[in-house]
Amino acid sequence: MGKPLARLHAEHDITNQSDNYAFSQIAERLLSRRRVLQGMGLSAAAAALPTLASANANIKATGVRAKTLGFKSVPFSTEDAVIVPEGYTARAFYKWGDAVGIAGNMPAFKTDASNSSDEQAVQAGMHHDGMAFFSLPFGSQKSNRGLLAMNHEYVDNGLLFTDGTANWSADKVRKSQNAMGISVIEVRKHNGEWQVVRPSQFARRITPHTLMALTGPAAGHTQMQTADDPRGLYVRGTMQNCANGKTPWGTYLTCEENWSDIFVRPSGNMTDNEKRYGIGKSEDGYLWSQFDTRFNTDNTPNEPNRFGWVVEIDPFDPESIPKKHTSLGRFKHEGAEMIITPSNQVAVYMGDDQRFEYIYKFVSKDKYKPNDRAHNMKLLSEGTLYVARFNDDGTGEWLPLVHGQNGLTAENGFADQGEVLIKTRQAADVLGATKMDRPEWISADPFVKGSLYCTLTNNNQRGAEGKPDVDAANPRKDNRFGHIIRWLEQDGDGAKTRFSWDILVLAGNKMSTKKNHQGNIKGDDFGSPDGLAFDYRGVLWVQTDVSASTINIKDYAGMGNNQMLATIPETGEFRRFLTAPNGAEVTGIAFTPDNKTLFINIQHPGEPATGDSDPANPLAVSMWPDGPNGGRPRAATVVITKDDGGVIGS
Repeated sequence: MGKPLARLHAEHDITNQSDNYAFSQIAERLLSRRRVLQGMGLSAAAAALPTLASANANIKATGVRAKTLGFKSVPFSTEDAVIVPEGYTARAFYKWGDAVGIAGNMPAFKTDASNSSDEQAVQAGMHHDGMAFFSLPFGSQKSNRGLLAMNHEYVDNGLLFTDGTANWSADKVRKSQNAMGISVIEVRKHNGEWQVVRPSQFARRITPHTLMALTGPAAGHTQMQTADDPRGLYVRGTMQNCANGKTPWGTYLTCEENWSDIFVRPSGNMTDNEKRYGIGKSEDGYLWSQFDTRFNTDNTPNEPNRFGWVVEIDPFDPESIPKKHTSLGRFKHEGAEMIITPSNQVAVYMGDDQRFEYIYKFVSKDKYKPNDRAHNMKLLSEGTLYVARFNDDGTGEWLPLVHGQNGLTAENGFADQGEVLIKTRQAADVLGATKMDRPEWISADPFVKGSLYCTLTNNNQRGAEGKPDVDAANPRKDNRFGHIIRWLEQDGDGAKTRFSWDILVLAGNKMSTKKNHQGNIKGDDFGSPDGLAFDYRGVLWVQTDVSASTINIKDYAGMGNNQMLATIPETGEFRRFLTAPNGAEVTGIAFTPDNKTLFINIQHPGEPATGDSDPANPLAVSMWPDGPNGGRPRAATVVITKDDGGVIGS
């Protein structure tokens, strides 16, 4: 067979490639090779898969919704540890720098951060985020073996390098890039304990160098074309991957969020499009543009348009080429929650995580076919994108972002549908959608058709001078604690364009002296809700992301480290299930089908309140998870089980 395509991708890394023709040629060669392998029946990953007749990888809700929470709440904590209720065990088992599990290429993590850029390309990236579990064998609902696909959102140069940003170089840029992207790892429960399987035929790392294909109306658009890719059909890599989604046909959706942070326009001549997405004249964080010219938009004005999309990845096939689906819009994607509508179309719900941005949904043109995976993997290529307007009377509309309608015309700067999607934010502005308080994760209630929940993390500028004032869906000025909104699609049908909505909870601190910050929580206080997911019993899990610069301000006094809570929406009670190490965010929610194992991610333990960590003193805030002999704090996936082997939360 020769080398698998996933390995060829890494070998054909063309950062700073002077031969402009190389990228398209490599893309075509890889795609051609894949077709040949498939035609010969020689794809290693395909050979490992059983029939696709039972391809629905999403687990349906159990027959009975949970009525109560069966654990005792843990208190606020400032302890540098993951704390879970009595009767539960939490253990970090896949950490930044751990080998992903590619046979013959499994370098160990070096505690002094001296791993090479090539080693980082086959190790866990930094700052684990959104995550999904896929049972093995494919199409099954087994709970003792599977794949975890997870995002690595960003990097901390103070931890990644022995000397931080000193002696900056092309190789440091490459290592930084290789610390982003996605991991696909195989995990199994062996002798009662979860472990990463190494080596594994499924192991894969996806980085800002991995070949991607574009689909949808913006594929091939003139504003997607570059010197490297003159036809605008392929992209090098994905980055700043935050939350995620999972499809019923067993693929992973990774979402590009703060991609604009990496681009710069040194001349200062930003276009209106660049301004709308936040590209500036300089940046002091990633510094990629100094040695990778595609991130300097004076040189590559169309390159930013190739980021900000939802990317579909087949975790079962490490030779597969990820797809960036332009039909789902370009913005700072936080997640992609998918449901099947009564008409068998798919609806994907997404938040744009920035102050005063919007909530979107995509509805496919074609219908989902449970037994036709090849057909289903085309569903996200064509359909209609909508943006939400929340009316003050508790009703709402989904407004279609369709060229030629509602002012989305050439006269207003939208030449065609491709340009509407490249400029999704501007199109939503024209339609008059509701500006939200940082919409983040969205989750669908498995027991109520068409019922969706969204975390609105916070917005300390709501009602400030020159900023939008409060509205019914975002009712608090200086909304430092955030809230959770929910809506019910008309007739429970995600393909329809009307809905009703209400606010589940206003987060807050009951001890605050400011009434605006006290919230209306029944049960345990929390602020800045972010991660959000229902389990298969209908319990809603909420994770918080209070930044290091915010967690110590007076309004949050006494609330300790970030946390994870659970609620049953019918009761409205929130109960604290977990607290995080110092400086860390809790993120990533993935249950096994039997609901007896919960995987979460601990992101940026030890994050300082200002910028990157100090390489000379990496343990200044946190020593998690390896302690003082570990060299530096490390983001990690944590596996949580109940000591009696029971269901999580029961």
